[in-house]
Amino acid sequence: MNEQVNVTKAKPVLPDAQTVTKVTHYTDRLFSFRVTRPQSLRFRSGEFVMIGLMGDNDRPLLRAYSIASPSWDEELEFYSIKVQDGPLTSKLQNIQVGDQVIVRPKPVGTLVLDALLPAKRMYFIATGTGIAPFASLMRDPDLYERYDEVIMCHTCREVAELKYGADLVTSLADDPLIGEFVGDKLKYYPTTTQEESPKMGRITTLLKDGTVAADLGLPPLNPETDRVMICGSMGLNMDIKEICENAGFTEGSNSSPAEFVLEKAFVG
Repeated sequence: MNEQVNVTKAKPVLPDAQTVTKVTHYTDRLFSFRVTRPQSLRFRSGEFVMIGLMGDNDRPLLRAYSIASPSWDEELEFYSIKVQDGPLTSKLQNIQVGDQVIVRPKPVGTLVLDALLPAKRMYFIATGTGIAPFASLMRDPDLYERYDEVIMCHTCREVAELKYGADLVTSLADDPLIGEFVGDKLKYYPTTTQEESPKMGRITTLLKDGTVAADLGLPPLNPETDRVMICGSMGLNMDIKEICENAGFTEGSNSSPAEFVLEKAFVG
């Protein structure tokens, strides 16, 4: 009599695995999550890493994600869209505390302070989840050591999509670690393009026509005093890049710091 043996396929071991410690859903399209930090990971605030899950073919499915937490944080935070038919986000949006996520410990990126020359004022310009690298930088004391003023411009379609950034900015003043560095240096400028809100309009339009400067009591963009970081859709990146270049700004990089930078590695 032959003995029947049931063979169960071994579940692949997750490489570079980190454990999910917190998940927050903001809308049916946006969520954030925190994971443990690899001991070997050293990064500059504003950089991104490759993260992901195992795909259906038992191979890692990875995408570039900005680290939304500052370089000093003991955990890593990420801010993500939900795409129902997206290869990764369709699965990632269902993660829960205790689950594991792949985090490749090799950070890169151009949205770092070292890619810009010294100046008086910093503009962060983001749409949607493009605020993630600035969520990291806004919590870095080095930012406030280098700049007298920081302007966080965040544009979304609906008011609820601004909540992640709004909550973060509100929390900074009372943050026991960096509140004293932030002081009154940070100015928050949220706008919506579809749902009615106190300030509506595309950030490109509001910069071009001088509305942002007028609303905040600031002079026009000037390469002598201002620096700009950009992270959003490819269309936004190119539009703001044109605005900066028309104002006399030069694009910078890690190897050649200048007056503005944008993240070309992915679309936020």
